[in-house]
Amino acid sequence: MTSHLKNTAIHENEVSPKLSCQYEQTGLKLAQKFQSEYKQQIVWRKVFQFILLHIGGLYGFYLKLFVCSWKTFLWTYLCGIASGQGITAGAHRLWAHRTYKAKLPLRIILMICQTIDHRVHHKFTDTNADPHNSTRGLFYSHIGWLMVKRHQDVKTKGKSVDMSDLDADPVVQFQKKYYFILVIIFCLSIPTAVPWYFWDEAIWVSWFVATMLRICASLNVTFLVNSLAHKWGTKPYDRTIGPAENGFIAFLTYGEGWHNYHHVFPWDYKTGELGDYQLNPTTMLIDFFAKIGWAYDLKTVSPEMVEKRVQRTGDGSRKVRTTHFILDKNSNVHQDHIWGWGDVDMKYEDIQDVKYYNHLKEG
Repeated sequence: MTSHLKNTAIHENEVSPKLSCQYEQTGLKLAQKFQSEYKQQIVWRKVFQFILLHIGGLYGFYLKLFVCSWKTFLWTYLCGIASGQGITAGAHRLWAHRTYKAKLPLRIILMICQTIDHRVHHKFTDTNADPHNSTRGLFYSHIGWLMVKRHQDVKTKGKSVDMSDLDADPVVQFQKKYYFILVIIFCLSIPTAVPWYFWDEAIWVSWFVATMLRICASLNVTFLVNSLAHKWGTKPYDRTIGPAENGFIAFLTYGEGWHNYHHVFPWDYKTGELGDYQLNPTTMLIDFFAKIGWAYDLKTVSPEMVEKRVQRTGDGSRKVRTTHFILDKNSNVHQDHIWGWGDVDMKYEDIQDVKYYNHLKEG
């Protein structure tokens, strides 16, 4: 297989800057053509729902600043952290990308906190099959995609993405079966009832601050990864794709803003090339659970693989580090997008590198 890749792969070093630019311009023209062919059909019921949510969120923001008690303020913040970790450590890094494994107690905690077509987004980034295709504009990729009927490619090509691991996970299937009940209990009722019951906060203040404002803020912060992180930032790992590195979004989303790295290496549980937890607290949380044995088989990328990719397709914003390994131009060829660990299109040599570097025994 290695010999076959050497003979067939087109390497970055063999492509002139002019020709590379032509490739990127051709891709942009094709994307614009497909975009123009897509006729958006507005779902007005969803539009009104989002309008009401944002009105309630703005009113909740006013109440949080001038009316609610400091206990409700703190409670709302803690609920926001819990739901955020449910999204980042649970729905995203665990279930969408399989970057690590979690034992039953941790899976239940994350399921409760984050009550997925995300793999489709990674597999078909910025195409008609991408649910929040960023080539259709900032508003569309942020929230507009939830207010229109999806392109048919999202459904048809989405069926080609393997979801068997999710179908086999009893925690995921339990959430899927009782989703609306779980939302009513953990997302709406408990956050509202706690301030009202334990420190006599007015029920309407508790509802608009701890529930409406929290949901509105959580959704919009999460959506920034789909919108702004696909438009502004550096591209040190792959200059030819839309996702970029954005430290501000990483700060807001507990480490999900290192988006260029994440789309190049979606199986890395850190979702970024960081040596500390300053802008990636979700990594700190996963590392903690790994210490107590609830998380295991954490997958990350070897420094050698990162350096090779930076030299081959990076935009030059990241300085290549001095290393002692011999660079093989023919290795780590990423010609197709993948959604994470387990994608059938993941390169054989990448799989072997991850297994060796992380001491994995699994397939």
